[in-house]
Amino acid sequence: MNSLARYLPFLRWFPLKGDLFKADFIAGITVALVLIPQSMAYAQLAGMPAYYGLYAAFLPVAVAALFGSSNFLGTGPVAVVSLLTASSLAVLAPPGSDQFIALAILLTLMVGVFQLSLGVLKLGVIVNFLSHPVIVGFTNAAAIIIGLSQVSKLFGVPMGRSESFMKDIWGVFQQIGDTHLPTLGMGVMAITLMWAIRKYKPKWPGVLIAVVLTTTLSWAITFERNGTAVFDQVVNPDVRTLLNESVEAERKITEINTEIAAVQNHLLAQEKTHGEHSQAALSLRYELDVLRLKLEDREKENSKRMRALRKMAFQRVPDGQSGGQGGGQLFLEGNVPEGTPTDGVRWRIKKVKGGELKLVGGGEVVGSIPKGLPSVSMPSLNLDAIGSLLSAAIVISLVGFMEAISIAKALAAKAKQKVDPNQELIGQGLSNIAGSFTQAFPASGSFSRSAVNFNAGAVSGLASVITAGFVLLTLLFLTPLLYHLPQAVLAGIIIMAVIGLVNFEAIKHAWHASRHDGIAAGITFVATLIYAPHLDNGILVGAGLAILLYLYRTMRPRVAILGRYPDGTLRDIKVHPNLPTSEHVVAMRFDGSLYFANIAFFEDAVLEAVADNPNAKYVLIVGDAVNQMDASGEEVVHHLVSRLREGNVEIVFSGLKKQILDVMRSTGLFELIGQHNIFATEDQALTAIYERLADVAQDDLFCVVKPAPAAA
Repeated sequence: MNSLARYLPFLRWFPLKGDLFKADFIAGITVALVLIPQSMAYAQLAGMPAYYGLYAAFLPVAVAALFGSSNFLGTGPVAVVSLLTASSLAVLAPPGSDQFIALAILLTLMVGVFQLSLGVLKLGVIVNFLSHPVIVGFTNAAAIIIGLSQVSKLFGVPMGRSESFMKDIWGVFQQIGDTHLPTLGMGVMAITLMWAIRKYKPKWPGVLIAVVLTTTLSWAITFERNGTAVFDQVVNPDVRTLLNESVEAERKITEINTEIAAVQNHLLAQEKTHGEHSQAALSLRYELDVLRLKLEDREKENSKRMRALRKMAFQRVPDGQSGGQGGGQLFLEGNVPEGTPTDGVRWRIKKVKGGELKLVGGGEVVGSIPKGLPSVSMPSLNLDAIGSLLSAAIVISLVGFMEAISIAKALAAKAKQKVDPNQELIGQGLSNIAGSFTQAFPASGSFSRSAVNFNAGAVSGLASVITAGFVLLTLLFLTPLLYHLPQAVLAGIIIMAVIGLVNFEAIKHAWHASRHDGIAAGITFVATLIYAPHLDNGILVGAGLAILLYLYRTMRPRVAILGRYPDGTLRDIKVHPNLPTSEHVVAMRFDGSLYFANIAFFEDAVLEAVADNPNAKYVLIVGDAVNQMDASGEEVVHHLVSRLREGNVEIVFSGLKKQILDVMRSTGLFELIGQHNIFATEDQALTAIYERLADVAQDDLFCVVKPAPAAA
């Protein structure tokens, strides 16, 4: 059973005991009450319809618990991974579109396969390439971006999506005067409720209470107001022109997409028949590039046109026959003839399709949620899409896993248990693979829900399985109750969730620990903000910078010229001036490994020490701090020993570790140096050196401290 539990960790839960099952059941229900509204909020953050959050909160939660090693980790949608998903896909497809959803599901599969591969190959250590300061800088920037991305929903104004997140946010703040007050009221009410409950009644399910109250209020006051209209009902001719241009642009975009698909099929056939480098294939590839550029230009133009239309506000003058639902005339706000009665609603254009307008005049709500389980199907595989998503999948895999393993280790330490990072990678990978077959976007371990799970008394991963079961019941029976949940409340849930992620003190702490770490954290923070919405670029910049700074530090390690301290030890003469040294022996300590990046620095340091002590016959290298030696290091040491020996200067080593001696023996360097020049300690080395020097150094102040005479 123990050997099987290594591969099937859930076997550790058995046999089930009544009191333990009760504890897991209570914890599972408690987490579900937090997870259900949170998952819907994070789906919106990921650019998906809200109900896809429930799909990501179902099977991935159970699978991660079954195959992970942590008893407390709560998997599911999380803020940072959701934002990374949205930022990665927004450049490839409009958020919420069928293409966007298909790409998100494919991304989930890629993340799962990458994590599973790392776990099976026991390569969990690869996450160490994302250093803690880099994650700190990224998390702070991501939390700010997440919070700002919800401002438009909180104020009930549209937000554009362009290559500059800051430009989009500035556009939102320029519309503050158009704030939909009921929407703002709903959002502020939810935030206030959650804050007050967190402060005064922390054991209460604050998120659930806020959702229930605001959803009930939304239903009672008819918070949502939708309407329709046709182009001819719009009085302003300039607006009608924009609308007709938008429809025509959509028609041309569809035509170009159809043409691209035809050329791609033709190209594949030509490559198969005549090869990739045939004249026909090259010509088709050029035609395909031209079409894609044309498509990009059309989409950008239409995106600007739609942003302009969504910013416009209208007033409807009913015709008296339709009851104000769809008839009458639409005037730009402020252009209604004086004395003409309106329906009292401020309408905006939500969507343009064909010759029809979908209007919104109240607050945004979640709306209809498909009842029942998500369909089970294989994600749509596309080589071009896989290539475009590869870097995003790697970043999401590593960032998501770092978040998961961090909280898993912290809770395991509190419970005096152990977490296996590689098994956790397998659990997270399988959960995302399973999620991709059930319409889920990427999931990961959650800090907040894992803490709720632990504090609620969970004793095993069974609690998460029970959480998934409760989500299943919600999908089957409770989705109609969520129709009137305001989008502003979901925005408030996200804002409250990410406030705790903003921690500038952590960046300051990294600076105090190491200037290089502080620089890495700061630059990652700034780069993530600048590159937004392409957040993966920000973290890649930070990871690359951290590695470069590490290499820079190791290129010039500390080299200490040693003198004899009064207690008999050898110490750095720069730290302790006036220590006695010797004109016959130069003792130096090298605090770094001997590898390609710093071996030239080592060679220069030795030659400089010899030049500064022209009478020295021996150079003692104290190698206690040398942990590795690569081929470059061995080659330079080999030439250095030979070169100095020709000048009657002998290099002696002390304190070398086994791995260094193994390299020396396998390359012949050990024989060149000689057993007589390699010692276990510096004192043994100095004793041997002074025996060889004999009378030449009898008055040397750097001689080995003589042992005290034995007691009579």
